Order: sequence, then structure tokens, then C-alpha cells
Amino acid sequence: MSDAPRTVSSVMTRTVVAVSSDAPYKEIARTLAEWKVSAVPVLAGEGRVIGVVSEADLLAKEEYKGRAPAGADRPEQLGDLAKAGARTAGDLMTTPAVTVHADATVAEAARAMALKGVKRLPVTDAEGKLVGIVSRADILKIYLRSDEDIAEEVRKDVVARLFPHRRPTVEVRVNEGVVTLSGHVPDAGTIPLVSRLVRAVDGVVNVDLRLDGPTA
Repeated sequence: MSDAPRTVSSVMTRTVVAVSSDAPYKEIARTLAEWKVSAVPVLAGEGRVIGVVSEADLLAKEEYKGRAPAGADRPEQLGDLAKAGARTAGDLMTTPAVTVHADATVAEAARAMALKGVKRLPVTDAEGKLVGIVSRADILKIYLRSDEDIAEEVRKDVVARLFPHRRPTVEVRVNEGVVTLSGHVPDAGTIPLVSRLVRAVDGVVNVDLRLDGPTA
């Protein structure tokens, strides 16, 4: 079985900078600059993630400088106008925070980022406490696997397991993450399943199927 990254805990960054809800505006700005990050989790006293403050939250102060909430042109501006007058992380943060569990799959984290339009996710344990952070760059680590490693997993964990008693004559080749399967399988109806299982292997960029079933 391959030991390639599968869960968020295997690719996340464990050293995480965070702030408390009473952290002042300038402290947050300094933290983002010093750590070269675009957002920080906001923690309650016991280390539980209660929100996130991003650069966009801080920029509301400049964007709406000198404007009062009553001057909002659209209802959705009221939140940004309130943040323009915020002094602490508790006032600025987006809540509830979009987080991911450490045992979630890398694919699940990627989907959450895409759906929520965020670049990084705080990683929490079962109690909601911060244990790391996962970024888009971390997610892409799965594509650093070698072609040889991917091919070995496809052979052992897909081909051999799907056909444990009737080994098909299938050649597995991988080039730059693209898996090519060629040859003969006992049942043509299994070909779509083979495709899905191979695509689920970490590091696979695409699949080229050149398989056929038994002839009449």
C-alpha cells in the first residue's frame, strides 16, 4: 500500500500563527506581514477556532474610510462598513470559520476551498481546536509523487484488488501523472470502475484507457 499523502494531516502545515479575539487591528496587520500569510485563524481561550481574519477584512477600513453605515448603497455593504470601524479581531473576523478536520481527505479540502473561495483552511481536531493549516500549495503536494510510485499503487491497489482471482493482462504506464492502461480485462463492464478507481489515486493527472473485454 502506498504511503502517499491522502489526508489533510499528511500535507498540512503544523506551525500556525493565530490571534485571539481581542487582538487589535494593527497587531493583526503586523502578524500577516511578518508571517507572509493572507489570513489568520481567531482562537478562543482553549484554542478553538471561532473565526478567520483576512486581508480583505482589514482592507475594509481603507475602502470605506470616512463613511457611516447609513451610507451603504447595498445591504451587503453593511457588513463591510461595520468592519471599517472595527478595532479587534472579534469585530473583524468572518464567522463561523470555514475549517477542515485533520482526517479529511485532500480532495475534500480542495472542494471546500473551491466552494468557499478561500486560499487556506484552518485544520481542527475532533474538539474544534486548531492543529494546523492547509493551503492550496499544500494540496498540490500530492502531484509531487513520482510516476513510478503512482504506477505501483495502481498495479497493487486497483488492478490486483479488482481482479484478485482472475488477473487481467493489463499494462500500467505513467508519464507526468497521466496513467495509461492497456490490455485485456475479463469483463468489459468493469472498465468504468477501473477508470474511477485510478482517477482517485493521489497524484493522477488524467487516465488514458486502452482496455477491452472478452471477444464473442
